[in-house]
Amino acid sequence: MKYKRILLKLSGEALMGSNQYGIDSDRLTAYASEIKNIVASGIEVAIVIGGGNIFRGIAGASKGMDRVQADHMGMLATIINGLALQSALENLDVPTRMQTAIAINEVAEPFIRRRAMRHLEKGRVVIFGGGTGNPYFTTDSAAVLRAIEIEADVILKGTRVDGIYNEDPEKNAAAIKFDQISFEDVLKKGLKVMDTTAFTLSQENNLPIIVFDMNKKGNLLKVVSGDKVGTTVNL
Repeated sequence: MKYKRILLKLSGEALMGSNQYGIDSDRLTAYASEIKNIVASGIEVAIVIGGGNIFRGIAGASKGMDRVQADHMGMLATIINGLALQSALENLDVPTRMQTAIAINEVAEPFIRRRAMRHLEKGRVVIFGGGTGNPYFTTDSAAVLRAIEIEADVILKGTRVDGIYNEDPEKNAAAIKFDQISFEDVLKKGLKVMDTTAFTLSQENNLPIIVFDMNKKGNLLKVVSGDKVGTTVNL
């Protein structure tokens, strides 16, 4: 395997499948199976999931809700998604731990860096919920922050497209895909990989990002094996 320890970033919307909101159980099971395959290969896996399938803080704020309050609701949505994924993984006999940036002791452990790293060393999948625990920060920022803290080798951003394009491939069939691109070129071209705060943090810490299609069976294993899948962003 090319990587020893990875952080997998999934969007909340990815869990909807073909639904308009909520969690699609078939999609959840499919993701859990993909994750199980790489755990069986000896990869240490940490996961951050968004909450957009349930509630997006910035969307609530745009409708007049207090932004801080709305962001806290969004953080709780990520914990709901994390618990769903944890259940799906454990149904496949994958050992897991969930840690949250917001203390919910009856549901999950609080985030403690050394404990998280110890879980990973023991082969447990660690799911991080609650974002960074602070309003105004996205789960992209939480993913990069946690990846740096646990000394992950790479961030794998699972999406519904197979990489980074110069334009939206769902709107323009002639869009050009990048197999590899530098952090600097992403910024110059104005490509949207992550929000600016998360992307800059990744760049400053020389933490590569691979954007790939999580919905294609076997892609996750190919990525950690070093196959040319998706788009790699690095220095």
